[in-house]
Amino acid sequence: MKTIKKLSIVAILFFAFTITLNAQDIKYAKIKTSAQSELCKTTIQNYLAYEKGVKDVELDLKTKVVTVKYSSKKTNEDNLCAAITKLGYDANGQKANKEAYDKLPAKCKKPVQKEGCGSSSYRCGHSCGGSK
Repeated sequence: MKTIKKLSIVAILFFAFTITLNAQDIKYAKIKTSAQSELCKTTIQNYLAYEKGVKDVELDLKTKVVTVKYSSKKTNEDNLCAAITKLGYDANGQKANKEAYDKLPAKCKKPVQKEGCGSSSYRCGHSCGGSK
């Protein structure tokens, strides 16, 4: 009976130690993207979910920030940004891959800002400050 008790304690300690080690390599990255729509959100989340080391992905379209939970032993923020740019989206200031961007559906491309956009006298229709 004492042997079973000791083995149980050792097993519990081993699992606790393993869980602690695994938890220490988990990091979070907040990456600013150029995502424009739900289609962009789905594309980015689905693609990143299959990247090595990624545990969870969530993109907030209002802020255009994708939050990625990942294992720092298997990837890093630079790799995650590179994966997003390969899809055709900007990531933390890194420009999207041009060929991939050109293939994106129109609703996933950044709105074109025209000269004079933002002034009250220019009626561009964007949310930049110009009126319709």
